[in-house]
Amino acid sequence: MQTNPTHTSLVAVGDSFTEGMSDLLPDGSYRGWADLLAGRMAARTPGFRYANLAVRGKLIGQIVEEQVDVAAGMGADVITLVGGLNDTLRPKCDMGRVRGLLEEAVGKLAPACKQLVLMRSPGRQGPVLERFRPRMEELFACVDELAERHGAVVVDLYGAPSLADPRLWDVDRLHLTAEGHRRVAEAVWQALGYDPEDTEWRTPMPATLPPGWVTRRVADVRFARQHLLPWIGRRLTGRSSGDGLPPKRPELLPYEGPAA
Repeated sequence: MQTNPTHTSLVAVGDSFTEGMSDLLPDGSYRGWADLLAGRMAARTPGFRYANLAVRGKLIGQIVEEQVDVAAGMGADVITLVGGLNDTLRPKCDMGRVRGLLEEAVGKLAPACKQLVLMRSPGRQGPVLERFRPRMEELFACVDELAERHGAVVVDLYGAPSLADPRLWDVDRLHLTAEGHRRVAEAVWQALGYDPEDTEWRTPMPATLPPGWVTRRVADVRFARQHLLPWIGRRLTGRSSGDGLPPKRPELLPYEGPAA
């Protein structure tokens, strides 16, 4: 990858991770790593354009159906694609179908841009990761194979010790905090060939005393009530948190955003 390249446009494709949950702004909207990355790129390139087609809760089939052709038609320099992890978290998951859909997406997006970026998504330490680790690693093996075949860049967030730290995850235990998103933006920035602004993004946060038993139990109850039970309810009724929501930034337009 060349050093300090010039990219004039970015299109982000995916689910809640790419939409930016849970990097909450004062107005109630989400920022996230893709916005941060676009802000950095825009600061270097006047007229830089950015679109973010991501919608929370989307499965890989929905991403292919609703976002991939749109993104491919935009003619962007860089396209990022992160999808399939929501599928692996479902009780019943056809990994053969997931791999086939991801292959279809990459096959369409790679020739439609100058650089396609794929990711091995981060995983929070804990029992959920251990339960679904085999499916996740099967998904990431597919990502690696497709990247090699199509000349895409892979950003390995799964292998970054810092991003496994529960302190970089929101109370819903599914989405990164603002600091987590900042580190992801730095990872993608470096993968695209830009000079590092944070060479230590992979380095874990300094150790702190773990919370006490009572604090952990209170957090577990709050998590179950506010996040786990609603998530189970949506699964049982076939609903998604993204139902009815439009893409975050559906048009490829000049972007003036956060550069930090």
